[in-house]
Parts: sequence; C-alpha cells; structure tokens
Amino acid sequence: MVELLLTPLSYPFMVRGLTAAIIVGVVCAVLGTYIVLRGMALFGDALAHAILPGVVVGYLLGGGNEIWLSFGGLVAGILTALGIGLLNQGKVKEDTATGVMFAGMFALGIALLSTVRSYTVDLTHFLFGNVLGVSNYNLWLSGIFGSLVILTIILFYKELLVISFDPILAQTLHLPTKFLNNLLLLLIAVTIVLSLQTVGLALMSAMLVTPAATASLLTRHLPVMMILSATIGAASAVIGLYLSFYVNIASGPAIVLTCTFFFMLAFANQRL
Repeated sequence: MVELLLTPLSYPFMVRGLTAAIIVGVVCAVLGTYIVLRGMALFGDALAHAILPGVVVGYLLGGGNEIWLSFGGLVAGILTALGIGLLNQGKVKEDTATGVMFAGMFALGIALLSTVRSYTVDLTHFLFGNVLGVSNYNLWLSGIFGSLVILTIILFYKELLVISFDPILAQTLHLPTKFLNNLLLLLIAVTIVLSLQTVGLALMSAMLVTPAATASLLTRHLPVMMILSATIGAASAVIGLYLSFYVNIASGPAIVLTCTFFFMLAFANQRL
C-alpha cells in the first residue's frame, strides 16, 4: 500500500499535478457553496464555456504561450460575467442573461476556433483538461489566483452570506448588492480560468457544483459546508489522479467521476 502511494510521487509531473488539482479542488469547492446556495449551477457551466473565445484569441496572439491563453480566458470570463451582471440589472432575468451571453460567446469561440488549423493538438487540453501536463507556471498561477479567491471570500464572507440567503435583508441593510453580485461573478470567472489546465472547460462546472452539492446534503451550516466541500474537492482530486495513474484513464474525468461517486454516497446516506 505504501509503495502504491509513493510510486506516483517519484515523478515530478505527478507532484505538480497533485498540487494543482488540490488547489483547484479546494478553491472550486469553497466558491461552489455560494453557487449551490444561490441556484447558479448552470451559470458556472455557461461561464466555463463562454471563456472559449478568449482562449482562442490568446492562442492566435501568443501562439500557444500559456500566459496569453490564461490572460485571454480571464478577459473573456470577466467580460462575460460583467455582461451578465449588466443585463441582469435591467429587465432581463439572470437565467435569460446567462443563456444569451453563453450562446453568443460560445458561438464566437467556435467561430474563432474554426480558423485555427492546429487546434486539435494545441487547444484540446483546455477543453478536456490535462492536469499531468501542469507546468511550474500553471502551478504558480493556480496558487496565486486561488489564494486571492479564498482571501476575497473570507473578507466578504458576511456580505456574500446575506445576499445568498436573504437578498431582501441585504437591501434593507443597504449592502452594495450590485457590487457583491458582480464580485461573485468575477470570482467564478477567475476560478474557471485557474482550473482550465486541471479539468478543462467541458468538466469545469462539475468541480464548482458537485463537491458543494455533496456537502449540502450533509449539513446546513455554511462554514461546515465549506469545510466539507473543500475536503471532498481535495480528496476527489487526489483519488482521481491516482486512478488516472494506475487505471490509465484521463485525469480530468477521473477527478469528476470521483466527485460524483462521493455525491451518490451522500445522497444514498440521506435516503436511508
């Protein structure tokens, strides 16, 4: 058993992959508690796909350079989040605004992608993830932005708690609800970008939703839910990577399937 645990750690790419996957698992899980509480599961999925044009533009400008790809995805994510927030301030409902922005940005991404002849090789890992290919740059990027997301959640914990559970009370207390809503959208956008290399666009929403949804079946107290969610996210990342190493399956799907397994266990336990 000890040999099974230590053998993968003899490879530097596994150590980097495990570190990045744990960071992503924890950050996505903590932020995901607000997404689950506010019923924004589809928003996370939509925003994950909406950053595609930014990734493609970054590729066109930087020729596959990781900095350009990440920066392009971040810009597209921020613009999409702000666009949804702007539409939502008018007479457009949030789900409608999300659908409009998601469809438009994703279509733009596909249109741009069709102009990249070598995208099959260069961009596929951003669609489906390649955590075992995480570079030192990706690791530092995940650590820095992940820390900023967690720090922001800690600083605005009470305010985000109020607007998530009781928007009317938030208005009564004169909280800057528009700012807080946009802040949450921006945090989701940043988290999605830092998670690109780990699980990819196609599976991103699972990391934002499934650990938090699992924790919500086990407790109704937000701090406990966050801790449980982060634990489930980190454990899924580690177990999924070991499964990927020994069973020879893609790392991103292995992590997501592990998350789903934990959710089914929690659901079954609740039904008993």
